[in-house]
Amino acid sequence: EVESGSGHRQTVDGPPDLGGQERGPRPMELLLEGLGSCSAVDVVHILQRGRHAVSDCTVEVDAKRADTPPKVFTSIHLHFRVSGEALKPAAVARAVQLSADKYCSASLMLAKAAELTHSHETIDTAKPG
Repeated sequence: EVESGSGHRQTVDGPPDLGGQERGPRPMELLLEGLGSCSAVDVVHILQRGRHAVSDCTVEVDAKRADTPPKVFTSIHLHFRVSGEALKPAAVARAVQLSADKYCSASLMLAKAAELTHSHETIDTAKPG
């Protein structure tokens, strides 16, 4: 069990071949979850500051690791799916880029160790008519 600086607790576990019991995410999974979450928070915040009506943002993270220890991440791809009413793809693209280049500390840090790429799709939830 780990406890964050903000007081939240979470069970973390390792793979069975290292004695883990599959009771929680593995540490390297948490690292990717943190990256995706950090980036998503930025993207939503940037869009909301620009007065864009964001209703949802999900991030799919796909990563490749080295074959030999320490098995670091060699490439990480983040795919954003951002939904909102009359949401402009250019605004989403700009928010994703700003997060990657300027605001997301997890993204900026991991980009020093692995190839980090981004893509996005915009889902307009405006009712037709």
